[in-house]
Amino acid sequence: MATLNVGDAAPGFTLPNERNETVRLTDALARGPVVLIFYVMDNTPG
Repeated sequence: MATLNVGDAAPGFTLPNERNETVRLTDALARGPVVLIFYVMDNTPG
């Protein structure tokens, strides 16, 4: 897997949201800019 750097374009992905609805990056980008945030320790023990 390639490493992404700050400012790189994110690869396309599809994930469920909190309501179990499918969310696609390409659909979100069609509506405008998208900010992706990753919480390393979110929902993990410790």
